[in-house]
Amino acid sequence: MSRFGFIRNKLDIKFLILYIMARVASPIDFPTLTDLTLCDEGVDYFDFAESVAELVDTGHLTLEHERYAITDKGRQNGAACESSLAYSVRHKCNVNLARVNGELRRNAQVRTTVIPRKDGSLTARMSLDDESGNIMTIELLCVNQAQADRLAQGFQAKPERIYNEVLGALLDNGAEEPEESGEG
Repeated sequence: MSRFGFIRNKLDIKFLILYIMARVASPIDFPTLTDLTLCDEGVDYFDFAESVAELVDTGHLTLEHERYAITDKGRQNGAACESSLAYSVRHKCNVNLARVNGELRRNAQVRTTVIPRKDGSLTARMSLDDESGNIMTIELLCVNQAQADRLAQGFQAKPERIYNEVLGALLDNGAEEPEESGEG
């Protein structure tokens, strides 16, 4: 079957995978790698899946906890071969990588965990980081798993808003004008 696109064979697919993995912000799962790699019409899914497995077998990629990461060997070999990828393929990859890397960085900066307590209740721990480190951690007592999950999901959805509202409440000096009574 003839292929369209700039990727012509499994070797090209491997170069593409190494190009992507060298630029991704953190280890990624198979569906994310698939989405990033299928940026060219010439990429066959089955060849792609075989290429990923072969790159793991040869030590170019690692697979831990269902996430792929590039090794030093993969980074070196990928750098030596990336110029063989067409400019348009690299450009599409870079656009897609910018989106994925933004999501990965945000997810790394917003963390939630649910911690069981001895009395059967739970603690929802929610943390927000920036490039310098932790900027806020909140721990809240929860009576059940459903409540802890709702708090964690709410924090994941809008951590910046929660941070700003907590900061605003803490910095509010409470210097509102007292109401005057009509007595005099």
